[in-house]
Amino acid sequence: MESSAFFLTKTGTAEEAFDLRSFEVPELKESEVLVETEAFGLNYADVMARRGLYREAPPFPCVVGYEVVGKVIACGPNANTENLNKRVIAFCRFGGYSKHVVTNDYATVAVGDQDPIELLALCTQGVTAYYMAEYLTPIHSIDRVLIHAAAGGVGSILIQLAKLKGAEVIAKVGQSNKEQFVRDLGADHVVNYRESEYSEQIKKYLNGERLDISYNPVAGSTYKKDMALLGSGGRMIIFGGSELANGKWGILSKLNFVRKMGFLTPIVLMMRSKNILGVNMLKIADNKPRVLEHCLKSVVELYSEGKIKPQVGGSYTSDQMAKAHSALESGKTTGKLGVIWK
Repeated sequence: MESSAFFLTKTGTAEEAFDLRSFEVPELKESEVLVETEAFGLNYADVMARRGLYREAPPFPCVVGYEVVGKVIACGPNANTENLNKRVIAFCRFGGYSKHVVTNDYATVAVGDQDPIELLALCTQGVTAYYMAEYLTPIHSIDRVLIHAAAGGVGSILIQLAKLKGAEVIAKVGQSNKEQFVRDLGADHVVNYRESEYSEQIKKYLNGERLDISYNPVAGSTYKKDMALLGSGGRMIIFGGSELANGKWGILSKLNFVRKMGFLTPIVLMMRSKNILGVNMLKIADNKPRVLEHCLKSVVELYSEGKIKPQVGGSYTSDQMAKAHSALESGKTTGKLGVIWK
């Protein structure tokens, strides 16, 4: 069976890096299913891959993308057939920018006729947020929580999950037009890091107290600042390194990124009773697939019950692929971006 996909062929701008090509869909094995896709989601890791900064990405030419919405049209010989001919949201280990995606049966969850971009937000963004806030280290009602990139896909869902628990939320943004957006989601306080040093703004809100959790996809220079803000029992959860994406000097930028984070020995963490947790959902998918399945089903349930509302940042058609990627790269969008096949 022949299909087509956007292949990432080289580093560069969105306009020059992707090529729409045909390919032969492989034969299904064991518990695999074939999804005929109607839409796929964009994630910042895809931008990092396009820039040549994402070490997990496959070699060029490759098809990136972690999530799709579509219909299961075929099942492997030992696959669960409960979602056959049903509309689903599905995870994939790359390959999402394709009209047909092969994935595992446990990576699919049946859905209704909801907006495809909202559904896509439940995958990488929703599952990442749920894994961190509910599975890895649950939020408590007495917690003071800092959320970096709070207007983004993960951040916007983290705000909602934290407020469901009754926590106090400090939302960090970089543009004034995002401030009301995160307040509407439930943020108690908002800091704009472009207006003044964000850590000083946070200290004013804390009024002598300390943070309990920092959700940090930035790393770099923010690492030490957040550690200084954390109190006893505090948890810093690092799930990205977007500050590295802004580096313009190759290996020098990478070395400077590491230098800014510094080094910390476990004994220091013990003495201060602080915690650093790293999250790479690709590794969870590879090594703990049932955890991924649990989180995806739980997020879909919360969404179906109206307890969380994914934020749509932009819906594009497949002939606007480069425009969609550039929009995500700009950092000016809020919520989830997705591409619908024409």
